[in-house]
Amino acid sequence: MITVTNLAIQFGKRVLYKDVNIKFTNGNIYGVIGANGAGKSTLLKAISGELEPNKGSVELGPGERLSVLDQDHFKYDEYSVLDTVLMGHQPLWQNMKEREAIYMKSDFSEEDGNLVAELEEKFAEMGGWNAESDAAQMLSNLGVKEELHQKQMSELSNNEKVRVMLAKALFGNPDNLLLDEPTNDLDLDTVQWLEEYLSNVEQTVLVVSHDRHFLDAVSTQTVDIDFGKVTVFAGNYSFWYESSQLALRQAQNQRQKAEEKRKELEEFIRRFSANVAKSKQTTSRKKMLAKLTVDEIRPSSRKYPGIIFQMEREPGNQILEVEGLKALDSDGTVLFDNVSFNVEKGQKIVFLSHNPKAMTALFEIINGNRTADAGTYKWGVTITTAYLPLDNTEFFQSELNLVEWLSQFGTGNEVAMKGYLGRMLFSGEEVLKKVNVLSGGEKMRCMIARMQLKNANCLILDTPTNHLDLESIQAFNNNLINFKGNILFSSHDHEFIQTVADRIIELTPKGTIDKLMQYDDYIYDEQLKEQRAKMYE
Repeated sequence: MITVTNLAIQFGKRVLYKDVNIKFTNGNIYGVIGANGAGKSTLLKAISGELEPNKGSVELGPGERLSVLDQDHFKYDEYSVLDTVLMGHQPLWQNMKEREAIYMKSDFSEEDGNLVAELEEKFAEMGGWNAESDAAQMLSNLGVKEELHQKQMSELSNNEKVRVMLAKALFGNPDNLLLDEPTNDLDLDTVQWLEEYLSNVEQTVLVVSHDRHFLDAVSTQTVDIDFGKVTVFAGNYSFWYESSQLALRQAQNQRQKAEEKRKELEEFIRRFSANVAKSKQTTSRKKMLAKLTVDEIRPSSRKYPGIIFQMEREPGNQILEVEGLKALDSDGTVLFDNVSFNVEKGQKIVFLSHNPKAMTALFEIINGNRTADAGTYKWGVTITTAYLPLDNTEFFQSELNLVEWLSQFGTGNEVAMKGYLGRMLFSGEEVLKKVNVLSGGEKMRCMIARMQLKNANCLILDTPTNHLDLESIQAFNNNLINFKGNILFSSHDHEFIQTVADRIIELTPKGTIDKLMQYDDYIYDEQLKEQRAKMYE
């Protein structure tokens, strides 16, 4: 349990929030949402003690332990992978170090014997004898291979370090758990494991994430940071989003009578309560939603970008033919081999792989930026493409302002360019910012504006939700669902894939798995799980 009392945080004259009084209780997972800069990560830092609030206090339940997902991936470089995970249970780790120091003494005294006996008893009570095997199992569940467990953290890739940090946070069943973007750099199978793991915990968990499916799957309640306040709502992210959109539509409809609004909101609550899907959390969510009053539902202050892709030309029947493509990594590792497929008109295809470099290699090849190690591809003569690459660094190495930068890619005048930028939430003096000082999210919004200028009939998107906030992801997602052309994309966002893709192609070193089916059906099909495993052996 975590009790927050009269918490206030401000930086200079900017007040993030004040008078925050919330009791986070055991058995609940709180999804923390808010616009970029609202203070989501700051709230977690204040709870963990990493940041000192301007006012107020944070208290844990008596004798409870708090664990935090570490964001510093270099902090443990001098330790082994297994030791790093064990350090997640700090009382146990401290016990181990104290016992070790006493046993190494050359002048072992009777007093040392008594002390070590006490330590041994506490060690056993904390599950110490199974600690290493439990830590190893946690690492394996998160996709960290056994041969890496004894290596130094400095020898691991950033992707592997992320998984070790997550194992460290989860290890030892902490009473309270703070997770800031836990799904970053995880493949979809590992995210699925994490969803299942968290759905069974009885602790108090706070999660910040831009993955809507993940939030929906694990959250029992939503912590919304908006209007300078921190408010807890019943239900998950989808309930919050749909209810806030409904309230916004009602606020815009001045003619709708108050009684009609109330009935509409009450019906919405009943409908959502009936559709709560996560079996373990169904009862608690229904109870919370039943207690919800229509007065608690109100519009959000969030702004959603206007992401609108339009086709200048109707595509013909020949879209893309790929035959026998092969790509190797720089070290000679086979990313994919013998990849052959034809894209049919209107299809929206997601490409998957255990190795994210595989999708990037494919997209770079079919965009003419990289030479295949074998095979061919051919675009139809009517096809125009717009490509969103994974790495956009080269596009922003200039002193141009946003209007000048965007004008390179379109034929419109300055007013038109400002219009595109305005739809992407760049307003006023912001359009005169130099592009080389933009944040990751701002760069992504510029790249999306650049794509919209092309009016292409085939969109190629390499992990398009990277660096975007929930509002941008939602707007992007909604438009792609309605886009009439072709879409070839990769993503770590479950909801994005499930709602956009109608075909799945998995790239493996031994060929492809190609299915016309929904993503949920694909990942939960037991026969396909076995087939996929064999393709990577």
